[in-house]
Amino acid sequence: MKKTSILKRLLSIAVCIVLIAATGLMLTSCGSSDKDVTPAPTPSQTVSTKPGDGYGSSAEDRGTGKVSFIFRVTDDQGYDSLFRIHTDEKYVGQALMNVGLIAGEEGDYGLYVKIVNGITADYDTDKSYWAFYVDNEYAMTGVDRTEIKADAEYHLKYTKDE
Repeated sequence: MKKTSILKRLLSIAVCIVLIAATGLMLTSCGSSDKDVTPAPTPSQTVSTKPGDGYGSSAEDRGTGKVSFIFRVTDDQGYDSLFRIHTDEKYVGQALMNVGLIAGEEGDYGLYVKIVNGITADYDTDKSYWAFYVDNEYAMTGVDRTEIKADAEYHLKYTKDE
């Protein structure tokens, strides 16, 4: 009887080890790595597949009006979104607010843009801000004081001081 009891006990231990190993194998094969996950673009964006790739070949149209310009957003992950803005406004900031792409606060120097395309940058919180460019050059005026030039490219880029 002792032999049977010992064999049953060894067999039970062996079965438990096999089950634990199989469960561990199943759990590790079902997981995913953060490196393999690509952020899914929202339907309202044209997003590149990798940071630094620029943007897709087409811009999303926003607004109505006689004048149009290109608006590019580089987000906090380095992805670009491209929009063609149609407007009758005189200033870039007002046109972008009208189509819901920017929001901010009025400050001593004009509009302090905090939110662009749903992404918040707040210098007071984490030293991040939206840098404004006109035709790839750092703008000398704020977004709310920059007059629209037809077919110009305006760009807000998420920037963070280290």
